[in-house]
Amino acid sequence: MSNWKLMSGVAAATLFTAAIVAPAEAQVTSAGVRGDVVAPSGEAVAGANVRVIDTRTGSVSVSTTSATGQFQARGLNVGGPYAIEISAPGYATTRVTDVYLQLGEVANVTLPFAEAVADDAEARMSTVTVSATAGGLVQTAIGPSATFSLSDIENSPAINRDLKDIVRLDPRVYLDESFNDSIQCAGAHPRFNSLTVDGIGLNDGFGLNSNGYPTQQMPFPFDAIQNISVELAPFDVEYGSFTACNINAVTKSGTNEFHGSAFYDYGDDSLVGDQSEGDEYNAPAFEEKRYGFTLGGPILKDRLFFFGAYEKFEGPGASIDRVPENSSRAGSVVEGFTQAEFDEIADIAQNIYGYNPGGIPQSTGTEDEKYLLRLDWNITNNHRAALTYNYNEGFSLSESDGDDNEFEFANHLYNRGAELQAYSGQLFSDWTNNFSTELRYSYNDVKFLQQSVGGTEFGEVQITDNNTLAVDGTNQRNTIYLGADDSRHSNQLEYSVANYKALGRYNVGDHNFTFGGERLEYEIFNLFVQESEGEFRFNSIDDFRNGLASRVIYENAAGTNNAADGAASFEYEINTLYAQDEWTGPNGLTVTAGLRYDFYTSDSKPTFNQDFFNQYGFRNDETLDGKDLLMPRIGFTYDYQPNLSFRGGFGLYSGGNPNVWISNNYSNNGVTLYEANRRNFDLFANPVAGGQTPIFGVPQEMFDEVANGAVSGPVNALDPNFEIPSEWKLALGFTYDFDAPIIGSGYVLNADFLWSQVNKAANVEAISLTQTGTAPDGRPIYDGDTSDFMLTNSDEGESFVASIGLSNSFDIDPSTSVDWSLGYAYVDAEDVNPMTSSVAFSNWSNISVVDPNNIDVATSNYEIPHRITARVSVAKEFFGEYATRATLFGQAFQARPFSFTYSGASPFGDGTFGRSLVYIPTGQNDPLIDYANSTLTAQEWEALFRYADRFDLSRGAIASRNQSEGQWNNRFDLRLEQELPGAMAGHETSVFMVMENVGNFLSKDWGTYYQASFPQDTEIVSATINPQGQYVYSGFNPADAERKVLSLSVWSVRFGVKYEF
Repeated sequence: MSNWKLMSGVAAATLFTAAIVAPAEAQVTSAGVRGDVVAPSGEAVAGANVRVIDTRTGSVSVSTTSATGQFQARGLNVGGPYAIEISAPGYATTRVTDVYLQLGEVANVTLPFAEAVADDAEARMSTVTVSATAGGLVQTAIGPSATFSLSDIENSPAINRDLKDIVRLDPRVYLDESFNDSIQCAGAHPRFNSLTVDGIGLNDGFGLNSNGYPTQQMPFPFDAIQNISVELAPFDVEYGSFTACNINAVTKSGTNEFHGSAFYDYGDDSLVGDQSEGDEYNAPAFEEKRYGFTLGGPILKDRLFFFGAYEKFEGPGASIDRVPENSSRAGSVVEGFTQAEFDEIADIAQNIYGYNPGGIPQSTGTEDEKYLLRLDWNITNNHRAALTYNYNEGFSLSESDGDDNEFEFANHLYNRGAELQAYSGQLFSDWTNNFSTELRYSYNDVKFLQQSVGGTEFGEVQITDNNTLAVDGTNQRNTIYLGADDSRHSNQLEYSVANYKALGRYNVGDHNFTFGGERLEYEIFNLFVQESEGEFRFNSIDDFRNGLASRVIYENAAGTNNAADGAASFEYEINTLYAQDEWTGPNGLTVTAGLRYDFYTSDSKPTFNQDFFNQYGFRNDETLDGKDLLMPRIGFTYDYQPNLSFRGGFGLYSGGNPNVWISNNYSNNGVTLYEANRRNFDLFANPVAGGQTPIFGVPQEMFDEVANGAVSGPVNALDPNFEIPSEWKLALGFTYDFDAPIIGSGYVLNADFLWSQVNKAANVEAISLTQTGTAPDGRPIYDGDTSDFMLTNSDEGESFVASIGLSNSFDIDPSTSVDWSLGYAYVDAEDVNPMTSSVAFSNWSNISVVDPNNIDVATSNYEIPHRITARVSVAKEFFGEYATRATLFGQAFQARPFSFTYSGASPFGDGTFGRSLVYIPTGQNDPLIDYANSTLTAQEWEALFRYADRFDLSRGAIASRNQSEGQWNNRFDLRLEQELPGAMAGHETSVFMVMENVGNFLSKDWGTYYQASFPQDTEIVSATINPQGQYVYSGFNPADAERKVLSLSVWSVRFGVKYEF
């Protein structure tokens, strides 16, 4: 795998030498070769013919060496084997075979002619063939990166059939399985990554999905992947649209031979563990299966090829198993809410309001279907085209209010899903020996499904009882939900992205110039109007029966009461120009330097709000139009010795910020939408709009208020001085190949160091909040007005990442091979605002802070301080040529950091809940504490101090954000595979098993997964402030800072079969 694995280089020990230098290409879909042709004596050979042949398709790239003996071939398909032929008068033709190319890498090779001959006739008759695998060299990239070959992909224990299962093999890439498998690269925000497949951007372009995809699962078939690369700091100017990492994949192509595969795998609840460290885990009943096929081959030999892949998943979806106390159904009990109360609420809804709320919810089936089609056309030896089409559709049943003290009736749940269609077309052309071009167009369209199970005719009902008792006798504040979830009342999202790219490469002597441009066009339609059918809150079941709502909320389009008028529809473009010079210097030095310039354009503006302008002095209809950023970059590789190379560089990067943060400004302009509120409202004593019955319609007076609404509502706006978020990156690294006495030869050692410094980052400020006082410990007290927010910048934040890896591949005997790697990454990351969410208020409030409007830089939520990875794969041919293969992947890591906060509503008037960092008293005589009116007993005060000492919380100080480190987790995953004969020659069958968390299978005390709950805070005590300016503490809760995630702490296994030809 990647830089971590010994790869086949282009070399032959007695005939020629090769030095591989891989200047990282942009988010590209191809590979390349460039280098020097020299005579046996070492001088350059000008005018030599070079033919780079893809033996799979017969495609040939032809070039002639320059006066200095250099050549290049770009836009080549990834993989191989390739053959390189060099010929010139007076020399025997030399043919190098078994050359394999990696995605986004350009092999820089030195190819000596094998021998001189007496005349041209002898040259035409003499051909020397050597294998490129003889030298076994390592390919290295300019910046810290990882590439994963087809072998890595096929042999990894990828139980989810997802590229995330592959990229996690690199210790710098952490997969957060507790949060929808989000990818964290080098301690950065998961949404700051970029994902491209065959040139199509397939990351979550809008920003609602925590899994990083625009769809519910990976949007393309797993068996379609040919190669994956991860770039953390590529210094080529073609790279853009990310500040964390770029994940790039290319799909397989058809060849001159028909090839294909079919697979099926299966798992169910009987193949899941049931215990971790003494805690029982009862997996909900489920059965899931996946199946699919691939097929590729020639349409016209050597000219036109096709490849297709299909995959379908059928499973249970999310686990939904909450049940009332005393329910006849098994599940997770909502303490304090009984089956009798459930029946009572259902009876009231049915017989008084005329609404069927549904029963106790349960998981239902989930489907995900995807397919990919690709055509490759070798137009001539100098022109090649590729076309890709990708389709994905999937849905799942989801909870909207699923905390431990919440219960939803079945019709309150919603179906969530997406449909994606994506296209890509590319044209690679070699116009002369020195000049080549690439043209690319891609387009993807995503339609989201957000549909309430029971329809939206009946508004949302919340019944909260503050005085119920849980089974252990403690107070339990439960909320029961029925009707249509308020966030699904008017919810429709569709967006499309078109990408145009044109670039040229011109080779002059030692310089390879790249120049070009790109244009990204975003079109977004986002309808999101909460409570457009009304939200009705009740303080008890009796109040629900009597129609006595403690609060009614109704929001809709002002003046029309038509939610569609509240949609945000806008467009914007990112235009890019870049130029770069790649200089190949003496003694193995290559330097790349260039500039990338991004500028934004948009004709779409949010609706102007005059009241907002009058209050704050700037307009709310600011956009990204006119924003720009110049990004200089420089990088190098230096082959100090044949077995030791250095790499490094410095540059500025931008991109990855979700469009939803901009969409908020269009949706929340304070003019389009109007919110009406009523408290202590009698639904039966007041008329309902449209003559409907209560909750099927909203109160007439609220409907009329919205129709006549002229008062300015909440506003989200863009800071007029907003700058495009960007980061500086500095990287240094080396690769060292060595042999060691006793332990053997062929070792590869890689080390990389990456420093990142925020230039500008995104942040959110509640500009309507006004300070009204000062708290006992000096922090501000506010008036609670969080109606208006501004998307702005912070200019602090940094990270340092150090990684090291060791790998080797060798044969024990002709029938036994071993491939292993070991890696470690250290991450130290700080930021101001982790920007955890999609809406402005959540981004502002879902962070543990001293002052939410003046956030201090602190340890990042996304820091995984230490991570160790290990992988070993052993193949043994026990039965003839059919191998038995075992691949084990293990990881040990220190979990995310966490904070300690006050419980419940903030005592500082900022409108947040559970997000204010706690003040730890000096002791029993702290003058900032009102001990007389605090409800903690002497024993509880002592317990609070012991708790603070346990987590190193300083007394007489406010706890710092994320100051406590997570505990270590470890897990091992295993894949076992047995090859078997197929139906005919050249066919092969394999049966396989993939097990997650092998440790838990061997011992119930192993493999436990601990993680702090979102957003990584622990509420330990409640506080208010008395008139004398002292804290009054109550309700100390010595909660565990991290929770055991049982579903991730037990083993699970899948069985499958695959047929290939």
